[in-house]
Amino acid sequence: MRFDALIFDFDGVLLESEYAGNAQLADWLTRSGHPTSVEQAMDNFMGLAGLDFIGAVERWIGRALPDDFHSARAEEDARAIAEGIAAVEGAVAFVRGLPPELPKAICSSSSSHWIESHLRNIGLDGVFAGMIFSGREHVERGKPAPDLYLHAAAALRVPIQRCAIIEDSPVGVQGALASGATVIGLVAGSHCRADHEERLRALGVRQVARTFDEIAALLA
Repeated sequence: MRFDALIFDFDGVLLESEYAGNAQLADWLTRSGHPTSVEQAMDNFMGLAGLDFIGAVERWIGRALPDDFHSARAEEDARAIAEGIAAVEGAVAFVRGLPPELPKAICSSSSSHWIESHLRNIGLDGVFAGMIFSGREHVERGKPAPDLYLHAAAALRVPIQRCAIIEDSPVGVQGALASGATVIGLVAGSHCRADHEERLRALGVRQVARTFDEIAALLA
């Protein structure tokens, strides 16, 4: 292992939730009179959370979001947690194969409740105990600011320059690069289109992996 710690994004890296979540968002926007494709939703909103997410959606529709938007999102989140979402292919085996003593954390724009619930669903409950960080709960500025990654590195007690961050979204990649860590772009999720690797490289990502086996090779 070339690094002293690993930091994972969650949605789209460990969990196959990006496509499903953006499909639901696109459907709601379209039914509300703002035709939006899944691809447009992913291009404009993927990786954002909290006020940044709300602001992006409101700019897209040109008005304040109605109350039923938030209730629809909460209902969909509850359904997804109850039914479960599949892990990204190879993710569970990769995490389980890491040395137990290796410091590792999750940095996500999702809530801690969402992350912890789905970690239980995919069989990784307890692996990241105490090292699960949410951009909407643990820092004032979420992604694409670097704050969440710096917060995690401090909690892991590892210099950020000795950390590798695994990210899939352009928003996440921007913050990860700004933090000073080594960034590995992952394009293994079902939401990654043919040009996804090109988009990440255009932002400055030098190392891109298509599978978790490729990530293991990059880390060795």
